[in-house]
This record gives sequence, structure tokens and C-alpha cells, in this order.
Amino acid sequence: MSVRVRFAPSPTGPLHMGGVRTALFNYLFAKKHKGTFVLRIEDTDQNRYVEGAEEYIKEALEWCGLIPDEGPGYGGDYAPYRQSDRKEIYQKYVQELIDSGNAYYAFDTQEELDKLRSEAESESRTFIYNYTNRLHLRNSLNLSAEETQALLDSDTPHVIRFKIHAGETFRLHDIIRGNISVDTSTLDDKILMKNDGMPTYHLANIVDDHEMAITHVIRGEEWLPSLPLHLLMYDAFDWTPPQFAHLPLILKSEGKGKLSKRDGDKHGFPVFPLEWKTEDGVARGYREDGYFPDAFINMLALLGWNPGTEQEIFSLEELSQAFDLNKVNNSGARFNPDKTTWFNHQYLQQKSDEELTASFQDILKEKGIETNTEFDQKIVSLLKERANFVSDMWTEGEFFYQAPSSYDEKSFKKVWKEDTKDILNKFLSFDIPNYDSAEEIQAKVKDFVKDNEIGFGKIMMPLRVALVGGLHGPDIPVIMSLLGKEEVKNRLDSLISFGENK
Repeated sequence: MSVRVRFAPSPTGPLHMGGVRTALFNYLFAKKHKGTFVLRIEDTDQNRYVEGAEEYIKEALEWCGLIPDEGPGYGGDYAPYRQSDRKEIYQKYVQELIDSGNAYYAFDTQEELDKLRSEAESESRTFIYNYTNRLHLRNSLNLSAEETQALLDSDTPHVIRFKIHAGETFRLHDIIRGNISVDTSTLDDKILMKNDGMPTYHLANIVDDHEMAITHVIRGEEWLPSLPLHLLMYDAFDWTPPQFAHLPLILKSEGKGKLSKRDGDKHGFPVFPLEWKTEDGVARGYREDGYFPDAFINMLALLGWNPGTEQEIFSLEELSQAFDLNKVNNSGARFNPDKTTWFNHQYLQQKSDEELTASFQDILKEKGIETNTEFDQKIVSLLKERANFVSDMWTEGEFFYQAPSSYDEKSFKKVWKEDTKDILNKFLSFDIPNYDSAEEIQAKVKDFVKDNEIGFGKIMMPLRVALVGGLHGPDIPVIMSLLGKEEVKNRLDSLISFGENK
């Protein structure tokens, strides 16, 4: 049987990085086994539906390179792939469960159930709708067939619940978690069809996985408690279930619990692949923060999965070849934002100067600066090694495009002495024939130091402040060769003028 997996997000907001990792592991498993990666939109909860969320999900997957083989907008033989378009299919199957005695109509109102929960709470009990009380509640197990039909004919609001057969030990297997035993008496009779006629997650995903011939369900740990119910439903339908694998949580970078947007806001890193705009503001995204999609994906792959080697840098193709569900950990994986930056640095170093220059020029254009590919590529080549992001090249090299409008106060005080003005004026008159060669500039500066019997710091430090605005940046001769003689002279004049007026 050909491997078929699905990523089934709900369009209730932006896609969390944990969701992207679930999509990634499904994608890798499918490609490893030459199978099919399906995108299915689980939008049965219309109250939580958010406009634009489905488009966001697809854009995020495409940015990450996780292109679905089937899904809404991608085609496929098992359409429709949006659950809100499959309502009639669920009606048919839930009726099968009712007819076989595995499901029943429940007419209890929300107010009645809330009252029962409150009474139980006052007695230090927990109210669970299950075998202990269902024969005393308003449902088709307790009502006569005539009473039930009369309520249905009069459109009395109702839900349809799955009937758990209590007192059994149910044994199941998870690829990551191993063998699990569950006492069915601990389970409640979950709602399969809501009173608005829409299925719950439990019914819809079971039916869809069966109809779409899904062979492996790879999903988050939060769905592990639902696994017994889902397998009991497969039994009730007399269907062969897929194999299940429940992925570990992505944990906070510090402290306990699942990584959330609040953690990202607190510590200054995104938790979404793309930014998400609302009336309340903008939630940061890895794309807009300057991360490469392959670096983001590489980082996610190693959150909970261990290849069993020392290798850390993987292309998507290499990940597909190496991926193994048996090497996924069953405990939570702690997120490290510094490691994520490290991954981006590694990928930046691997990219060609030509590719980085094109991205760098996008930043220059945003700044209103005219681009010059030959010059810009020299800047990229010079600053690439110390950069984690393309934007760092602007931060570190802005002075190549704009003369300093001010000087770092601490740096200025450190370099401006009584003789600094005279030294700089002498340097301005010193002949450096070839400004295109950093090596020749370096040699001439040595000659200047020797001729004037001064230390290197006497000229090099003021030069740096004049050219850069502070005591940072690449080698001075390199900066001078890139700026050119006339620009160097102008910047030295500006520093001299500034020093005279202090």
C-alpha cells in the first residue's frame, strides 16, 4: 500500500511553528517512502473560523517548501479537501453508527448539562457523560423510539454522541509512544455531530482519513488522549485504522510548558512562520524577521527528531532521506532561539554572494539607496562572514552608503586629542596614488606613521571614527578603498570640523 499522510490544520488563526513541524514530519515521511502528502482544512468549528487563515496556511507551507501533493487549490482524487464541503458525507456515516447502535441522539440542553456539572462540583465529583448516567439523561438510549422520532420531527436541538462500551481493556499502539492500554470505563461519550449539523473533529477526521486512504496519522501530542476513541470508532465502522504517531511538544525556551506566542513576545523571537496582522497589531514571522526558509525547516526538524549522527545541517532532500519516525523522541523538545539564529548564520554562509546581493539590494531599495551590483557585492562579500541575517549587512555596513551624521560620543572622546586635528590634516595632504588597493593604502599608512613618528592608533582610530562613526567595522584600508579618495577626504573634513567646534 502506498504511503499517504495528511496535515490537517484548522483555519482559526496563524499557523504555529509546532504546526509547521507537524506538516514537516508528515512531508518527510511521505517523501522518504515515495508517498503522498495531503493538505486537508478542518474547518468544522465555524465559530472559530478566521478569515484569511487558510490562505496563510498555504502560503506558509509553500514558503517552507512543503508543497502538498493534494489539497484545496492543489487538486487530487479525494476532493473536496475542505471539511465544510463534506457535510453530506458525515451525515451518511453518523447514521451508520446510529443504525449499528454505536451512536445515539442526545437532546440535553446546555443549561441542563451545566446544572449537572455544578451539582457534581459541589459534591467534589466530576460530571462525565458516559455509561454511569446516560440511561438517566434525555437521549435516544433512554427515550422510546416514538419519543425520539417526535423530538427529531419537531427539530428539537440535539447532538449525536458515540456510545462507549465500558468495562473493556483496550490495547493500542503508537509508533512513537509504544504500546498503550486503556480502560474504556474512563472514557466519555464524545459528541460526533453538533447541533448545527456540523461534525466534530472526532467524526470528521476519522471519516476523512478513511475516505482519503490515509495510511499514517502523524499529529501532535495533544491528540494522544483522543486515540482510544478514534480507534474504537474504527472498530465500530469495521475499518482498518491507519498507523498513529504522536509528536512531542515544542517546549518553552525556559521554564515549563508548551511554547506559545506569549513566550515569543517576552523573549523577542517569532513563533509563526509568517507575520500575522490583526486589528490589535502584528505578530512577528520568521520570514519577515529575515530567516531563510531552509534554515527554519532545518531547525524544526531537529526539534524532537534525532538523526543518530553528528550532522546538523540538512537540505530538505537530505532530511527526507534520513527521516525515521522511530527516531522521534517521546518527550518534549525545548526550543532554543539562539540555535535558530545559528542555523540561519550557517545557511547564509552557504549562499553565493550573487544571491545574497540580490536580497541585500532589496533592503537598499527600501532605504531609498541607488543600487550598484558590482559595489554592493563587494560589501556583501566583506560583511557576509560576520552576519546572521542579510539585514545585518546593512546594520554593519550602513556607513558605506551614508556618511556618519553623528559620532559615537564615547569613541570620539577616546580618539580626539590635542594633536588629532593636525595629524588628520597632514594625512589629507599625504599622497596615496592608488586608492583602489587596500594593500597599497595599508603600506602608505605605515609610511605616514613612520614619517610622522607616531603610533598607529594616532591615525587609525580617528580615521575609523571619521569613516564609520564609531570604533567598529572592517579594516580601515579596505573601507578606504571601497569609499574612494574623495569620500574619505569629505568624511575626514567633517570630523575635523566637528572636533573644532567641540
